[in-house]
Amino acid sequence: MPYDPVTTALPDGVQLIEGRRFSDARGWFMELHRRHPQADAAALPDFCQDNVSLTSQAAVVRGLHFQRPPFAQAKLVTVLAGAILDVIVDLRSGSPSFGHPTAVHLSASSGQHLFVPVGFAHGFCSLQPETLVHYKVSAPYAPKAEGGIAWDDPDLGIDWPFTAAEILVSEKDALLPRLRDLTPVDWCLPPVARPEVGNRANLRRQAHG
Repeated sequence: MPYDPVTTALPDGVQLIEGRRFSDARGWFMELHRRHPQADAAALPDFCQDNVSLTSQAAVVRGLHFQRPPFAQAKLVTVLAGAILDVIVDLRSGSPSFGHPTAVHLSASSGQHLFVPVGFAHGFCSLQPETLVHYKVSAPYAPKAEGGIAWDDPDLGIDWPFTAAEILVSEKDALLPRLRDLTPVDWCLPPVARPEVGNRANLRRQAHG
């Protein structure tokens, strides 16, 4: 499922953001995110948590994950080292793209960011060893709100860049249900009023995608 930004339309609300880099002989500098005034209609959410995952080898799939309201998360995904095939699936009932996956190639060399709004399952496949992915989220990790969809759901037909025999997933992700078996989610529920302070026990339990 190669992504061509010229011919492939992103689902409503999803943004592929070009990062602005300042380069010289030493390397480069780039802002990952800057909070905009609330009056700005195009502003991204007020992110409350930053996550980083290191994937030591290629062909690892993490996902497809989401959190249910009131802890539903919007995400801003950036690759800091290596490259990934980032995949999202629209779970918003009534959306024209409901149940359809969208794949975007992200790499450290491109400097692009992918904004994924609330209402999507998210995951990625590492394309290179030692791939480092950073993502900001708009709600704290909440174990009881976790949800997900099987990475190999035949109804989705995701064209991963490796064969099923080559792909490595966690035991937890291998047990995720198919989309057709997923209980419908009401994404209109209000978010938590204020992010909870995380703790080390929660951090150890979460498996980010």
